Amino acid sequence: MADRSRYQEGIIKRYYENIDAIMYQKLTDLVGELYLSEGKKRAALWTRVEKALRNLKVPESQITHFIEKDDPALLARFLERMD
Repeated sequence: MADRSRYQEGIIKRYYENIDAIMYQKLTDLVGELYLSEGKKRAALWTRVEKALRNLKVPESQITHFIEKDDPALLARFLERMD
């Protein structure tokens, strides 16, 4: 792997410094998509939600609860409390 430039290192550093805000924004977008989706697309969205919640270090039991309930409103309320 080639060495990264100072500029690239800065971009990577800022990404990881802001990962919580990035994951929060991604989750809010996914909630909207969940309300409008069904079937296989909805299952795929829940998989993406699960990954984002893990990146935010949400407890595994809570992640499982969200997925089992399949309720975007429940996830939306959780995100409101995080804000």
